[in-house]
Amino acid sequence: MANVLDLRRRIRSVKNTRQITKAMKMVSAAKLRRAQERALAARPYARMIESVLESLRRRVDLYDEKTGNLCHPLFLTRPEKRVLLIVVSGDKGFAGAFNANILKTAYQFISGNPDKEIDIEAVGRKGRDQLRRRYPVAAYSEMTDEHGEAHRLRNARLNKVELTGDHPGLLVHLDPKRVEEMAHNIISRYVHEEIDAAYIVYNEFKSVIAQRLVVERLLPLIEVGRPQITGAVEPTAEEKERAAQAAISAGIELEPADTTEADEEAKKFGTSNVDYIYEQRPEELFAGLLPQYIFSMLFHAMTESVAAEHAARMTAMDSATNNASDMIDSLTLHMNRVRQAAITKEIIEIVSGAAAL
Repeated sequence: MANVLDLRRRIRSVKNTRQITKAMKMVSAAKLRRAQERALAARPYARMIESVLESLRRRVDLYDEKTGNLCHPLFLTRPEKRVLLIVVSGDKGFAGAFNANILKTAYQFISGNPDKEIDIEAVGRKGRDQLRRRYPVAAYSEMTDEHGEAHRLRNARLNKVELTGDHPGLLVHLDPKRVEEMAHNIISRYVHEEIDAAYIVYNEFKSVIAQRLVVERLLPLIEVGRPQITGAVEPTAEEKERAAQAAISAGIELEPADTTEADEEAKKFGTSNVDYIYEQRPEELFAGLLPQYIFSMLFHAMTESVAAEHAARMTAMDSATNNASDMIDSLTLHMNRVRQAAITKEIIEIVSGAAAL
């Protein structure tokens, strides 16, 4: 049985831990506010890109009149034999089941497509480390062309599922240039038929209590402006309630800022019956803006995933702080009982000794 001194040490240790978890909760709350602002600031650009493409689509023939084939390769669908899966996880831990749920969804996608060859691009250190332990890394060799330029050529595939790349530190400082390079790489692989489809697994964030895990198809494009969600996992009512309590205690608004008016204004551009005059041909503009649309989808997914990670960490640290407080109360009560028992024992011994005299 622990004595009073041991219990005091344990209480002191738990109090120190509570201070750390409380500080981490407040840091995550501050980062969540900035991440929310960044996600909201990126939405008007995505909405306007969709509206411009919708406007151009009305003036562009997607099919060649002579051959009947699609004019742009990003709209071309083919049997999905080789698939690219982009897994967006977190860079740090202490976020509850955030990273585990993302990896679980990715594993379910892979196990649900056993007849396909799957390439994985990992965004986020936690997901990369776990995926590397489970799947082999694709082998590449350096080749030099006739102009002296070095190129990486992929060796023959040895496994159905391979890790083709990772992007360390991308979510810590979300650089649009790196995301754009990633988007162009995915488009190039699709156009050259290295892959037949591209999917992304991420945590969609609307507010602290409105988020879900989604599997979204990036390529091929079916309809501009309408996300192709192939799978989604909604949070439970208990998880929503816990997140709401953590947000309220940290001073975070439960509902996001209302952007309905801005979204409606952005949609008017594509739906208005105005005959726009373009400097370039509409076909050239349409082909040039499609890569920007893929980039906006990727950037949107990553900004929302960053906000969702901070929200998950804030909730986890709030639960840890509350658990520490409960443990301190329990240990304090136990310590008081042990001390009272020791005092009672001493009194009994004194009284018994006095009675024996």
